[in-house]
Amino acid sequence: MVTASEVEQAVADGTILRTHILRPTWHFVHREDLGWLMGLSADRLHQGNKGMYRQTGVDQDSAARSSHIMASAVADGAHKTREELAEVLGQAGFPSKGLGFVYHLMHAEISRVLVSGSPVRSAGGALKQTYALFEERVPGQVPAAVSVEEREESLGKLALRYFSSRGPATVKDCAAWSGLTMRDVKSGIEVAHEISPGSLGGLEYDGLEYFLAAEEVGILTGGNDASAHDRTLPRIDLIQCYDEYVMGYSQSRGFLGGTAPYLPEDNGPMHVVLLNGRLAGWWRHGFSGRACQLDVRMNRPTTPEEQDALETEVDRYGRFLGMETTLL
Repeated sequence: MVTASEVEQAVADGTILRTHILRPTWHFVHREDLGWLMGLSADRLHQGNKGMYRQTGVDQDSAARSSHIMASAVADGAHKTREELAEVLGQAGFPSKGLGFVYHLMHAEISRVLVSGSPVRSAGGALKQTYALFEERVPGQVPAAVSVEEREESLGKLALRYFSSRGPATVKDCAAWSGLTMRDVKSGIEVAHEISPGSLGGLEYDGLEYFLAAEEVGILTGGNDASAHDRTLPRIDLIQCYDEYVMGYSQSRGFLGGTAPYLPEDNGPMHVVLLNGRLAGWWRHGFSGRACQLDVRMNRPTTPEEQDALETEVDRYGRFLGMETTLL
């Protein structure tokens, strides 16, 4: 089982990096995948930001100058927080707050000048993100023009990753998740069949076509009879409110048993509880010393079996955190 400390270490050493990619929002990406994913999405992100670039005065010249200033500030491992970079830009006459600062920073990330650095821990114990020089954290993946063949291969790789790990899902689901066009996704599926024959399968349900890992098709259609006992056991999952399980689908999100995003009731907790994969409640955690307390609110009273499953998940969360965890 992966623990929180192992995840934090992977982010600190740059195995996992945070940057603007795919849709214009932050994603955590494995270092080895960042180059081809940036090549696939950077142009679309800049194109999508054009209106805000104009509004905030981020043109080619100013972006080049601000990127050079920030790159110099974080060079040689001198990772800096957002606030520290804002001060650096402000001293050079650039915006140090508001949308002007945000879009200079985003432009530098999309252009592979900056990427996430090693987080620093605040006085209160929370981790704060920093920024680093892209070429130092991702050596050998400097910006370069992407050929048609390379882009097609990247589309195939992305389709293969998405549908084998997040299927069953539709072409529209993948397009909304990735920020690519539906035409790109369809092309990616075709290439995926070429580069990894037999890895993806498909099925139709309720008039929609779904794609998923080939070995899972039989399970969903009844051809691979898993243990009936296992299928009847309740399972509880505590997931983060922006988890891809609830945010990564568009056309098929209705099968989750509710809408996404899944908003809390009565100013309750933000994070999401799943019962057998369906939206079933909310949760949040609090910390006191080296102990964690979980506030879980279900949409309805749990059965004894569901309560056992919830307590099992609370124990699993405690092992992930590496601390004592109790259910309030």
